[in-house]
Amino acid sequence: MKKLRVALKLRDTEIVKILKLADFDMTESELGAIFRNEDHPKYKECGDQLLRNFLNGLIIHMRGPMPAEKPAAQPKPQTEKPKQPKPERKQLHFKRK
Repeated sequence: MKKLRVALKLRDTEIVKILKLADFDMTESELGAIFRNEDHPKYKECGDQLLRNFLNGLIIHMRGPMPAEKPAAQPKPQTEKPKQPKPERKQLHFKRK
């Protein structure tokens, strides 16, 4: 998570907003505990749920929200072509030998 924060140049407030896009509430102080050194007494490990929601929120942040599904296109009514009369068939006569 720390490397993503640095690579994307994100501030704590931006990360909190990204998490809210994925319906995950977290305060800046809770987030600060994740970015502390491991030997700090208030250090908190980044769990799978937090990372999953951050990535989902990041997708929404970068691409925008998913568009609503469009209703299925109704097939256009077929317009019937005017029927043309069939050409008359001429009967062929063959001479027998």
